[in-house]
Parts: sequence; structure tokens; C-alpha cells
Amino acid sequence: MHSNLRGALLSLAAFGAYATHDVVVKLLGESYTSFQIMFFSGLMGFPLVTMMLMGDRRGGTLIPRHPWWSILRSVSAVTTGALGFYAFSQLPLAQCYAIFFAMPLLITLLAIPMLGERVGLRRGIAVVMGLLGVLIVLRPGAGQEFSLGHLAAIGAAAAGALSAVIVRKIGGAERSVVLMLYPMVLTFFAMGATMPFVYAPMPVGHLGLTAVMAILGNLGALGTIAAYRAAPAVIVAPMQYSQILWAALYGWIFFGESVDLYTALGSAVIIGSGIYIVLREGTPSVSQNRPVLETRSRMETGTQPRISSWLRRRGGDQA
Repeated sequence: MHSNLRGALLSLAAFGAYATHDVVVKLLGESYTSFQIMFFSGLMGFPLVTMMLMGDRRGGTLIPRHPWWSILRSVSAVTTGALGFYAFSQLPLAQCYAIFFAMPLLITLLAIPMLGERVGLRRGIAVVMGLLGVLIVLRPGAGQEFSLGHLAAIGAAAAGALSAVIVRKIGGAERSVVLMLYPMVLTFFAMGATMPFVYAPMPVGHLGLTAVMAILGNLGALGTIAAYRAAPAVIVAPMQYSQILWAALYGWIFFGESVDLYTALGSAVIIGSGIYIVLREGTPSVSQNRPVLETRSRMETGTQPRISSWLRRRGGDQA
């Protein structure tokens, strides 16, 4: 099988696992807060991550070289998870994804002041079009009530973009084990601190679902790593948008949701602009930093390590 085709198929399977993970998040969100879901999901995923970290034999300490950037990045990752998980509990799956897909647009904008990225007219127009697509999905003043769920989804996309750009800024200087560990540790302690106030007893079946979340998240991560090993980023990165198809299917099967015209139209505009940005960044003369392409993973939630950090440990050269 051609390597590009293999990479595309692997990434489609990986994002299918991620989408299934998000169905479990939404199911649990009907009974528990996003803080409790994140706490137990991170707890269930810790054994595998710990084994991976123990395998890192390279010298160095766990003290970050850029402590303030590392702290901000960890806080933004935890914020992304808390807001994103809450949005899943409040909004249709397809609408959540449509708003989350604005993250590459926000990464492009943040890369201008933070990375010194120069965004030309074409990418600038793509960003504007993508943000218009978000407005189509939200359709303010057109009969849809703007809820806390919508605000949470926008906040998750913004926090996820900030986290991604920070990693792009400091990733070359930081050990990948530091990039992997700090957001997960902060998630554990921050979410654990909320448990006395938000904890609701969980039956064995629901605890099992949090374990399923951890498994699906790690399967998605491993699948994405394999995809980037097989094919270049310009092939793999656009495959993330296949999650909107899973969202439409899962939303219909499990939650009785349907995709309305505005969500479909807005999603098409957002996805089109995102793919254009990815393709433009793949041209060496256009982008020096390639902030969207080098993000290499979907939103960082603090419950599992970044794909790009795993890639660095396995021989990748970018964060």
C-alpha cells in the first residue's frame, strides 16, 4: 500500500477513535461535571503514560527551561479540556466540532505576535472566511440562543490554539517528557481539588466508561503517530475534519441529533478555510513556522499527552 494512502487511512481510523471518545464524554456529561470526567479519565490514563515516561532514558531534569510559558501552556490545556468537555455535554456533537475546527484559524492569528509568523493576503482571507463560518454556525440573532455551551466551545478552541502556539514556541528547547507531563499533572491536581464540591458517586459501569475513554484516547494517539510516520503532515492533518462525519452519525444514533443547514454550511466554510491554511503552510516559501501543520494533534485537554511530544520521543524533530 502506498505510504500516503496508508497514512490517510491510519489517520481516519485514529480520528474515528477520538470521535468515539467524545461520544463517551457526552454520555457521561449527562450525569457528571466536566471536572469529574477529566479527573477520572486522566487517572485511568496515567499508568500507560507513566510507563512511557519511565522509558525515557535521556539525561536531564523535569524542570522546564521556560517555566512561565510552561505554566501558561499547562493552564491553557486544562482549560481546553474543562471547557471542551462541558461543551460536549451541552451542544450537539456536530456543532461542537464545527466550533472546535476554528482552532487552526486562531493558531494562525496567534502565531503572528507569538512566533513572528507572516500571514499573507491569501491566508488572511482564509482566516476571515473561517471565522465567518463560525458565525454561520452560531447564527447570532437568527433565532438560536447563544448559550454557555457555545461560549465554552469557543473558549476551548481559543485555549487550545494558545496551547499549541506555546508548544511551537518553546518545544525546541524543552524535553518532550516535560511537555507531556506538566499538563497531565496539573489536570490531576486541579480537577482533584474540585472533587469535594462536584463529585457524584459513579457506578462501576460509568467508571468503566472512563477507562474506555483513556483507551480510545491512547488508540487515537497511537494511530495518529503511525499516520505521521507513514505520510507527510499535509496528508494527515486534513483528515481531522472527518470527525464531523462521525459526529453526525453518532449524534443521530445515540442522541437523536440532526445537522441543521446552518451547521452544515458553516462547517463546510470552516473546513475549507482550514484545509487551505494547511496546504499553504505546506509550501516552504509561505510559512516559516508552520504553526498549524506542526501542531499535529487535535485540541490538548490535559488528560493525555500531545501527539507531537510522542513523535519527538520516537524520533520526530518538531514539537
